[in-house]
Amino acid sequence: MSTVKSFRILILLPFLLLTPVLTNAQADKKQAELKKLETSLAAAKAKVALNEQQLTKSDSLITLGTQMIAESKTETKAIEAERKKLDKDNVTRQKSLIKLSTSKDKEESTKAKADLKALDLQYKSDSKALGTRQKDATKKMSTGNADLTKGKAGKKNAQDALKISRKALEAAQEKYDNANASGENTASKDKKKK
Repeated sequence: MSTVKSFRILILLPFLLLTPVLTNAQADKKQAELKKLETSLAAAKAKVALNEQQLTKSDSLITLGTQMIAESKTETKAIEAERKKLDKDNVTRQKSLIKLSTSKDKEESTKAKADLKALDLQYKSDSKALGTRQKDATKKMSTGNADLTKGKAGKKNAQDALKISRKALEAAQEKYDNANASGENTASKDKKKK
């Protein structure tokens, strides 16, 4: 009888020793799974943050483009007003100088012709400066339009990507919460058994 008891104990001993090992292996497996879910959750949060950053960048491009367009329009209107004034002043001065240049007084006529040439040079110089300003305003307008277009396209892409990444974040959070809750339940059951 004692041999049978010893034999039974020898058979039951491995089972009794394996039970804690198997329990620990399952706990390690759950910890590894939780760690993996934490990593995917962190990656999803980072993706959401990146998409929000891209959305902010696109919004700033839209704002900058709109501002540049408005400034360009204002500058263009100012240039047009200055050009009209320059043309009007030039015509007025030319009329009086042309009258003086056809004068019978030779000195007065020569001086008027020289003044007319100086007026013409000044008009060309002022006109060229206005042309340069107009060119800069046009360049600013095209840059503003490009920024606005780029910002709108980037905003649409960022919004679409943000929707997707937020859904992925919610799914990852839910998986993590479910795994964490089941891990806590099994841990509390293990504590109750002991």
